[in-house]
Formats: sequence, structure tokens, C-alpha cells
Amino acid sequence: MADPRSLTSVVLVTGTGTEVGKTVVTAALAAVVRERGSSVAVVKPAQTGLADGEPGDVDEVRRLVGDDVATHELVRLRDPLSPEAAARRAGVTLPPIASHAKRVGEIAAASEVVFVEGAGGLLVRLDSRGGTLADLGTGLRYKGIGCGVVLVASAGLGTLNTAALTAEALAARSLPLLGVVIGAWPDEPGVAEESNLVDLPSVTGAPLWGRVPAGAGALSRADFLAGVPTWFGIE
Repeated sequence: MADPRSLTSVVLVTGTGTEVGKTVVTAALAAVVRERGSSVAVVKPAQTGLADGEPGDVDEVRRLVGDDVATHELVRLRDPLSPEAAARRAGVTLPPIASHAKRVGEIAAASEVVFVEGAGGLLVRLDSRGGTLADLGTGLRYKGIGCGVVLVASAGLGTLNTAALTAEALAARSLPLLGVVIGAWPDEPGVAEESNLVDLPSVTGAPLWGRVPAGAGALSRADFLAGVPTWFGIE
């Protein structure tokens, strides 16, 4: 696995779909960067499906990695929908992607590496104007902020098409796909899962950075941090 510090200052974390393990992978990558001596922050531009006061994705990152990781949740909406749809149901207008880019840029000025966890896949709309995580990446690069993407993929059948489409969408926007991580590797992988270890790098053109075991998010902090180096094959 390449060192994210040498590649970019902002890493967008997207998925081949929802519930593929983006938050746990974000936490694991944050742990990798912190262990290598860099300051790290995690940003969630839009958290949906939770009421005020309920722990969200950034709270889960802190639980797994520690309170020395700076976390920022920019928008919260109650309905478990895409941010655009949840905002429409709530009768509110989401901040434009440009506002998110400005805030992420400010956070990046104070941290060596910033992970930005999207909602669902790359082209899920994060604002009321149709702006997406991909647009956020484009906006950051326009500002001169180094930005790349990590794709969290499901392990089994059906992931290759979505992974390939995501890679094509990134290439069309000149956003580098840094690596692919399988977000929930089963205890007993089948032939599809084993084949995807070979095929995911092939269809995306990006290296397979690692495999996070299914259920890793339920581990204690000590067990989670002890497991991270084995999941990513770090020497």
C-alpha cells in the first residue's frame, strides 16, 4: 500500500454503494496515517439518517481510532436518504459544493492528511444544485489542493461493474483513483470474492490496498488498531 501522505493532502473516500464499509475503512486509513506520524482529520460533508445527538460516522471514527483524530460533520439530516433527497423532505437548502470545498480547504491547512467520507457512491448528490463528491474533488484541485480518491468496494458478485464505472467517472474528471479497499471481507470467501481480488485492480486500473474483515467496526479500539496493519499488508 502506498503512503497517502506522499500522494495527496485530501483523500476522498467513496464506495461502490451504500453500506460497503466506508466509515470503517476511513477509520483504518486514518489510523495508518497517524501511525506514520502525520496529523489527520476526517470530514463528513453530509450525514443522513440520524437525529441530532445520535452518534454519526465521525463519532465512529473517533471511537475506533482515538480522539486525537480531528473530525468534522458539516451537515446532518434525519431521513436515511441521499443528502439531496433528505434535504428536500426536510425543506432545507444544502450548502453548495463550493462551500464544502472551502471548509475542507481550511481543515487541510491545519492537518497533513484529510479524509473526506462521501455518502454512498461517487455521484450521489451532496447539495441542492446537483453537486457531488466528484465535484468536490474537482473544486479542491482547482484551488490547488492535492486530492485523490479511495474506492471502498463490496467483496462479492456485482461489484466489478460499479467499480469500473466509478473509475471511468474519476478519469473523466482527471481525479486520480489512488487505491481500492474491500470494505467487508467475509470469513469464508467464495469464488466470486477470490476472483475479485484479481479483477478489481484490473477493471479500475488502481491497486488493491487491502481487505477489512467483516465485523471490524464492532471491535474494541485496541483490537481494531492491532488489526489495521494486517488488513493493509503494511510491513
